[in-house]
Amino acid sequence: MKKTPTRPDRKGRKPLFVIIIPRFEDLAGAFYAGEVMKGASIAASRLDIDFLVHLTERGDHGDWLGGDLLNPNAVDGIVFADIDRDWEIVKRAIKACIPTIVLNNPSDEPFNCISIDNRGAARVAVGHLLEQGHRRIAHIAGDLNTQAGQDRLAGYYDALELVGLPREKKFVKKGGFLRTPARQAAEVLLKDVKKDERPTAIFAASDVMAFEVLDVAKALGLQVPDDLSVVGFDNNLAGASQTRLATFEQPIVDMARLGVESLYQMTLGLAQLPVKVNLEARFIKGRTTASLK
Repeated sequence: MKKTPTRPDRKGRKPLFVIIIPRFEDLAGAFYAGEVMKGASIAASRLDIDFLVHLTERGDHGDWLGGDLLNPNAVDGIVFADIDRDWEIVKRAIKACIPTIVLNNPSDEPFNCISIDNRGAARVAVGHLLEQGHRRIAHIAGDLNTQAGQDRLAGYYDALELVGLPREKKFVKKGGFLRTPARQAAEVLLKDVKKDERPTAIFAASDVMAFEVLDVAKALGLQVPDDLSVVGFDNNLAGASQTRLATFEQPIVDMARLGVESLYQMTLGLAQLPVKVNLEARFIKGRTTASLK
């Protein structure tokens, strides 16, 4: 009968954590990965621990836990920077008796998670536009294979339902957190559409996509925010344009730092399990929204 793995005694040696980061193809993903590593580095320096970064292919989850990553004699803990909702991959690590924590994917199940309240932030974004008198509010959704993409879409729907507005399929387009699909989505929403049918506001699930909306609006002769209000998400392109985009600043660095710190406490048997933390994103009003005239 196969023995259940047990945690090794590594007394006198630095703990070694692995941070698994799926590769993203766009700037938004690169920004996210950089912020995660920054937060992990802060915690590792303070706690005097070592960590390795394992970059993986998003489409091939079989590679995520290859090599010695499931060897409890080699690895003391695993931080999943994102899992694309693949909780089975997390269960594999837990089954190997390796402490794990998941970032950016909240769960009602007893997994250890440090996340950001994407759904609540999206409600705030759309609520802000509703307060300004907008009723035809469109959403360019992120990658709906990710928890963040799904939660931002859900928050958009929540805000509409709170004021009794119906869900209109024509106002929801997929952008996948990528430039080209977001640009195509913006063109569908804004180009060759009658003024009284065109959205007066667009909530894009990332700044990368929001800036594509701004570019399309400019090409069509629409003034932002007089003709169109725009809200993004991430606050990762602040230095890329003079446009002060209305957006959300996510505490990604804090999320990663807390993830590593919580994992360290888990390895010492000091953490209250399951670890559940949901951080708030901060709304930055910017200059791309205005009351509907």
